[in-house]
Amino acid sequence: MNCWKAKNSKLLKSSMTNNNGCLLLVGGDIHQLAGGFTAGCYNGAETARMVNVNKQRQLPKAGTIEIAPSILSADFARLADEIAVIESAGVKIVHLDVMDGHFVPNITIGPPVIAKLRKYSNLVFDSHLMISEPEKFAERFVEAGADHVTFHIEAANEPKKLIDRLHALGATAGICLNPETPVDMIEECAPLCDMILVMTVHPGFGAQKFMPEAAKKVIQVREIVGPDIRVEVDGGIDPQTTPIVVSYGADTLVAGNAIFSKLDRVSAINAIRKACKEKPT
Repeated sequence: MNCWKAKNSKLLKSSMTNNNGCLLLVGGDIHQLAGGFTAGCYNGAETARMVNVNKQRQLPKAGTIEIAPSILSADFARLADEIAVIESAGVKIVHLDVMDGHFVPNITIGPPVIAKLRKYSNLVFDSHLMISEPEKFAERFVEAGADHVTFHIEAANEPKKLIDRLHALGATAGICLNPETPVDMIEECAPLCDMILVMTVHPGFGAQKFMPEAAKKVIQVREIVGPDIRVEVDGGIDPQTTPIVVSYGADTLVAGNAIFSKLDRVSAINAIRKACKEKPT
């Protein structure tokens, strides 16, 4: 890893960018990370202050396997730095876990936090709304900077209208089903979405054990939506479970604990990436 001492902050402000075209303003020692991203260290702690350049962000088209690190398992005191590190690994999506303490028994973040994070990254913000009455709040998340919004079929009164509304706002839309929810609950809405999320754990907490039976729903979902809509899985995804869900037809893998519990987040992402090419055991 190449390192050098910053001597001229003006030079840094004018010349340092990451591979997504964001200016990076840093202080102290500068480290060149993988993928062309540049991050700074100050008194031993990573710091990164980026200027958002309003680059248009879109959910990648179906056909590629993407890893979407979930910030639920990240260090909430250093979210901007955590996102900078995973961006350096070449991921295109970051999964934002939104919980209201009502639909699920936990509370995490809302639009104000997403709006702050938006200034620090040009990754696609995949906002998973684990909340009651998502139609009341979805627009606020788009306004805050969410590029993709997924809501739960169990919580939405009029899912088709909400999907249309999200599209009208310029966001992509997705629906999610819990482990106990039958796939036929989303059969009418699924073709209208850009991505379907299959929960392979109960929503609300990270580091749960992968549920093999819930994962098999991916097969049914893929049959309904065909090859042109993304199928995402969330819960217990790691190098061991990745080959299973990929063989079922999943192409977007949400991983939290498997990445953020490791000191080397980039290597953890690469391990999952490698597992995508392996056969299930």
